[in-house]
Order: sequence, then structure tokens, then C-alpha cells
Amino acid sequence: MGGNQRELARERNAKKQGGNKVKKEDGLTHEQRKQRDADIMRQKQEKKKEMEKATGQAKS
Repeated sequence: MGGNQRELARERNAKKQGGNKVKKEDGLTHEQRKQRDADIMRQKQEKKKEMEKATGQAKS
């Protein structure tokens, strides 16, 4: 058993979290992940614009 305090703390925390790794593997390539994230951001932006439009009309 070895390692410095930071490594040991990291291992203990990983055990507490159920062994979840820091990096999640979703089976996507970098380009696929980039496209997925861009789509999600577009959806969020559209939703925000709709909300602003709806609240703007309600205030008028």
C-alpha cells in the first residue's frame, strides 16, 4: 500500500461514490460528442428565447 495523501483520498472518495470514474465513457467519438453537445446548447438557447418572448409579451 502506498501513495500520497491525495491519491489515497481520491481512492476512498471513488469507493464512496460507488466506484464511478471521473471520466465517463459514453461510446462516442470526439466529433459525435461535440455534435451532441452543440445540439443540446442550441435547444437550450431556443428554449430561452421562447421564454423571453413569452415573458416579454406577458409584460406588455
